[in-house]
Amino acid sequence: MASDLDPAVVLWSSPVADRAGRPLLVLLHGYGADERDLFGLVPYLPDQFVIAAVRAPLAPPFPSPGYSWYPIEGLEGRDPAHLTAAAESLLRWLDAEAGEGPVGLLGFSQGAAIALQALRLRPGDFAFVVNLSGYAAPGDLSTDAALAERRPPVFWGRGARDEVIPAPLVEHSVQWLPGHVELSGRVYPGLTHSVSEDELHDVRVFLDKQLQALTGA
Repeated sequence: MASDLDPAVVLWSSPVADRAGRPLLVLLHGYGADERDLFGLVPYLPDQFVIAAVRAPLAPPFPSPGYSWYPIEGLEGRDPAHLTAAAESLLRWLDAEAGEGPVGLLGFSQGAAIALQALRLRPGDFAFVVNLSGYAAPGDLSTDAALAERRPPVFWGRGARDEVIPAPLVEHSVQWLPGHVELSGRVYPGLTHSVSEDELHDVRVFLDKQLQALTGA
């Protein structure tokens, strides 16, 4: 079992008193970062969301900084079982901390892979996922058929020059995602393993669309 997330280090965009009844957007950082990394995006995201940036539970091997959701070193790198365990730790945190409103996930790299794995584990629990420079884990889960039936919206943005995510994982995601989710997104020319202004604009358009669907406004 992966270590549980620490609620004491979660960054929230709104105090507890202002969260009731609002949709929750959870930010999941990438390898070697922490909860402060994606929290810097808050000014670019719709303020109708309550936004929570969580910290991954593992510390990468020295001298790597920050935290990670699963190990990527050696022969065990990117083992789907590790992704599932990390996604389950996220689900336990959500069970304890999320309110009654709808929940969306936005992850970068490792965090995006965890967001997609959490969606697969509980297809009915999430309104949408934003996958930035991530991938769908290989292998089958017993809940994949339910996901394919629900087909929740997923935005996938990635750089054409991203050399961090192995090509076989990208190709698997290209083949797998359209059969299980309502996929939209874009490949950004010249972009490496990072997030661009154009991508942030597209994410904002996607999130505004999801808010309209959730609130009817």
